[in-house]
Amino acid sequence: MLKSLLQLARQVGWGSADILHRYYRGDYELDIQKASTDPVTAADLAVNRYILDTLQRELGTEQFGYLSEESYVPDIMPYPQPYLWVIDPLDGTRDFIGRTGEYAVHIALVEAGRPILSVVVWPEAQTLYYATLGGGAYAETRGAEARRLSVTPAPSFEEMRIVISRSHRDQRFDALLKRLPQTQQTYVGSVGCKVATILEHRAELYLSLTTHSAPKDWDLAAPELILTEAGGQFTHFDLTPLKYNGADVSQWGGFLASNGQNHTELCQRVSQILKEFDSIDT
Repeated sequence: MLKSLLQLARQVGWGSADILHRYYRGDYELDIQKASTDPVTAADLAVNRYILDTLQRELGTEQFGYLSEESYVPDIMPYPQPYLWVIDPLDGTRDFIGRTGEYAVHIALVEAGRPILSVVVWPEAQTLYYATLGGGAYAETRGAEARRLSVTPAPSFEEMRIVISRSHRDQRFDALLKRLPQTQQTYVGSVGCKVATILEHRAELYLSLTTHSAPKDWDLAAPELILTEAGGQFTHFDLTPLKYNGADVSQWGGFLASNGQNHTELCQRVSQILKEFDSIDT
C-alpha cells in the first residue's frame, strides 16, 4: 500500500510545486490576508484545495483523515480514521511573500501518531524529498534518477552547524544559542528547508524552542520522517518522540533535529541551559 500512496503523494507534491511557482513568479495575485499571527495568501489556499481534492478523490474519507493548516478544525481532533494525511500546502509563507525562496510543501501520512510516509518539496531548489518508514529517504529532481539520502557527521562536536529560524525566537532562545559551543549559524525559512540543509550536508543541527506560539503537526511530521530515515534524529529535548494527531496540533516545549551526532548530549546540554536560565529568570 505504501508504494502506491507514495507515488500519489509525489505526484501531488510536484503538482503543488507547479502551482506555487506560478504564484511566486507573479502570474497570479497573492491576495495576502492575515490569519491569526501568520499571513495567508491565495497560493496557500490554491495548493490546499489541489492537495485535498486530489487525495480525497483518490482515497476517500473512510480510512483516511485529512489535517491541513488551511482547513484545520480543532473540534474534530484527534481524527478517528486509522490513517491521517498531515499537510502544510505552503510552509514558510513569509519567505514566499519575501521572495527568499525558502518555502516548501509538506505532505505526511500518519498512523498511530507517527509518520509512515512523507514528502517535502522545495520548489525553488527544484527538489522533492521523500521517505517511507523503514524504506530510507530519497531526493529527486524532475527527469533525474532519485538519490538516496544519508546524513554525515561534522568534523567535531563544536563544529556542528546550526540552522535556525529568522523570526521565531525570543530572549530565552537567544540566550540558549549563546551558551552552546556550536557558533556557526545559518538562517533558513521553512522547517522543510531547514531539514533539507541537514540532508544536503550544509548543517548538522536544528533546534526550536516555543515562544508565544508553537510549531504544528503540519510543520514537523513530513520533515521528521525524511531526516530520521536518512540516519538523523528528531526528538523533544527530553529525547521523547513527537506524537501527531493528538488533541492539540501544537508541539509545545522544544525539539532538536540533528544528523544523529551527539544527539543525546546536545539534548541534555540544551535542557540544562534552559533550566539554569529559567531559575535565574524567576
